[in-house]
Amino acid sequence: MSDPALEAAIADFLVELRVERGLSPLTIAAYRRDLAQFAANAGTLWRDDPTPLIEFVAALQRRGAKGSTQARKSAAVRSFYAFALREGIASRDVPGLVDAPRAGSYLPDVLAPDDVVRILDAPPPDEPVGIRDRAILELLYDCGLRVSELVGLDIGRVDLEQLQVRVIGKGNRERRVPMGEEARERLHRYRSGPRQAWTAGRPVEAEFVGRRGHRMSREAVWGLVKHWTAVAGVTERVTPHTFRHSFATHLLEGGADLRVVQALLGHASISTTQLYTHLTGERVREVYARAHPRA
Repeated sequence: MSDPALEAAIADFLVELRVERGLSPLTIAAYRRDLAQFAANAGTLWRDDPTPLIEFVAALQRRGAKGSTQARKSAAVRSFYAFALREGIASRDVPGLVDAPRAGSYLPDVLAPDDVVRILDAPPPDEPVGIRDRAILELLYDCGLRVSELVGLDIGRVDLEQLQVRVIGKGNRERRVPMGEEARERLHRYRSGPRQAWTAGRPVEAEFVGRRGHRMSREAVWGLVKHWTAVAGVTERVTPHTFRHSFATHLLEGGADLRVVQALLGHASISTTQLYTHLTGERVREVYARAHPRA
């Protein structure tokens, strides 16, 4: 059972993240989820006993959480403890008594180009929802957008004439990403058809809207990706982020410069983008093993 004092301390910590550190709402929401998960079974020992943190990490491991997930959730709890010590809420440096999980060498899932095409072409091109979803899927892959970036797009940031999207990414950083002719064609069909009908002449800033003319949610985009993946007959687990991983990997496999891919993805650090160079190496070895007669 959660300790009310712990819940109150977490609430104060989240206020500090928002007001003093200026973190984004999405980042704060991630902290809130991770800390709520920790608090659910921490009891009242959390102030000076490492047992709740040890059991928290062990529970993640039992559930098969990836090393990167374990490391992220543990880091959230450790950041909270630093705050709790400064404020005199915790009486002991608990994280200092517990080994932090290692992130490991997580490699993201990547679709084969043929599977990408099957999913992108799955929505019917002559139905309103299908026209919209074809534009969404194309833009996710064509521009490597995060789902939060896609649903946050305003119509004024998508320039069909210049084949360019101005994206507001993490840390409120803006980047300009090119799009292809197919993306422009699909977006034009969506804007001049379903979007125009659903907004009925009302001023709506959001690029992607539902039937009632309101901005689409992240959950709605996750749902349509899952639906059209199944319709396409692709059996792998596919999320909106899978298209972003595939975008980066396919660019590097096609000879794109790593710095260019970093800029397109909006990564603050080149080390994050370098993950995809390891991934392409794995894919090269897989192809070699399948295709070479002496492999």
